Amino acid sequence: MTAWDYIIVGAGSAGCVLANRLSAAPTNRVLLLEAGRKDDSPYIPVPVGFYKLLNSKTYNWGFWTEPEDGTGNRAIATPRGKTLGGSSSINGLLYVRGQPLDYDTWAQFGNRGWSYESVLPYFRRSETFVDGGDDSRGTDGPLSITTTTEKHELLDAFITAAEATGFPRNADYNDGDQDGFGYYQMTMRNGKRASTARAFLHPVTSRPNLKVETNAFATGVILEGRRAVGIRYTVKGQPREARASGEVILAAGAVQSPQLLELSGIGQAELLSTHGIGVVHDLPGVGENYRDHYGTRMRWRVTQPITLNQLTRGLPFVKELARYALFGEGILTYGAGAVHGFVKTRPDMDTPDVQFHLAHASYADAATRKLEKEPGMTLAVCQLRPESQGTIHIKSPDPATPPAIIGNFLSNPIDVDAIVEGMKIGRRIAGAAPLDAYRGHEMTPGADCTADADFERFARETGQTLYHIVGTAKMGPASDRMAVVDDRLRVHGVDGLRVIDASIMPTLISGNTNAATIMVAEKGADMVLEDAKGRVVA
Repeated sequence: MTAWDYIIVGAGSAGCVLANRLSAAPTNRVLLLEAGRKDDSPYIPVPVGFYKLLNSKTYNWGFWTEPEDGTGNRAIATPRGKTLGGSSSINGLLYVRGQPLDYDTWAQFGNRGWSYESVLPYFRRSETFVDGGDDSRGTDGPLSITTTTEKHELLDAFITAAEATGFPRNADYNDGDQDGFGYYQMTMRNGKRASTARAFLHPVTSRPNLKVETNAFATGVILEGRRAVGIRYTVKGQPREARASGEVILAAGAVQSPQLLELSGIGQAELLSTHGIGVVHDLPGVGENYRDHYGTRMRWRVTQPITLNQLTRGLPFVKELARYALFGEGILTYGAGAVHGFVKTRPDMDTPDVQFHLAHASYADAATRKLEKEPGMTLAVCQLRPESQGTIHIKSPDPATPPAIIGNFLSNPIDVDAIVEGMKIGRRIAGAAPLDAYRGHEMTPGADCTADADFERFARETGQTLYHIVGTAKMGPASDRMAVVDDRLRVHGVDGLRVIDASIMPTLISGNTNAATIMVAEKGADMVLEDAKGRVVA
């Protein structure tokens, strides 16, 4: 059996970065395990292909939350990528770093080296911002970032309407100042998706010291006492083991990293005992502190036949297919939202607390993402920093059984107030004069929705998550009983084991989480390499 220096579980947004950085030194033997298949779907390179991939049973784990009274007793879809690149291969491509406040808050919780000033170099290192920018932006990283290339008159009118309502334009919301409206930035290069697999992994798969194994489903960490020494996994149902002389790194994401910890006997002692799992280390924070962005979708009928509802049918769609095939441009280059908005719902706030995603399209069926035939536009409204916390815990000792995902969305009144005020702001912008030539009636929540209680009811009964799952193996000092990893991402109380993915985020950042997950992996890789050289003493 090969003895690896590092075993990485999960070839997703974090795992691909880790594999690249850790294998850059030829003496490091790195094994990357991915439960899914290769990223060979024809929909993956095409940005708008995420519409298909978010419903795929091949490239998506297809998790669902548990039904809860507070959100209409509905199971809510929670997609996770199941392929090389993970969720970066199936997501809506939007690139959002968040606010400096997010990372300064992490540092204030006792996490040394995680302030905005400390993490900014890792954001810069990972990216090439095609449009240029100030010195906060990267110019030579593996990941290509570009502002949405396909502009549209309705989208322009919405930005102008926001400005008329009193909100500023903001061409680069990733430079440390998020406030305002403009076009989203995307992980895209020459009209094609730039997943972490494409950006970080594919260019280095020929390295002799890196092995990438797909269809490798991890079932548990191999422990000798309280030291991680390897991984148990299966390939096509056949059990295998891999041993690490250095470290085992869980990068399976905020759903499955805590699941693996619990299956391995690391977690809440009472929960593990209930499932007949021997307790190796009682770590009560595993699976707790789950947070996600929860949002509503406001829709308006549009009076002109210029939206994606029309452009994706008949001859117009044939023309768009030709544009994309010949020039890599057109409507097939859109992501999950074209126009961004970051706003403050109260004048006493220092930074925005609500995010908008605008698309010049409307769904006939939101679950299948089937577009309506008549023209429409949709504004997704979500609170940036929810206080509501949920849990993700195993339901069975069988690794194939998905864990129970309990969101507790809108359980905190602060979250309710923010989303209600955000919807009111969205309605005011949609009613501004620059949109008069385009705006029809408001379809949802509709004219009958006038009181705060009406907005809240609509949010609870129809809202969805934005698939930004974080926090279930949160970072914090040993004095924090609910912390799972320290500020060097080492699991408290277990040697040779780290978690390096969105699980470790103590709080949810102000925006889409893919950019921050990549940053965590960049910084985590440096920590692994530094600690291996003995420069850091625990």
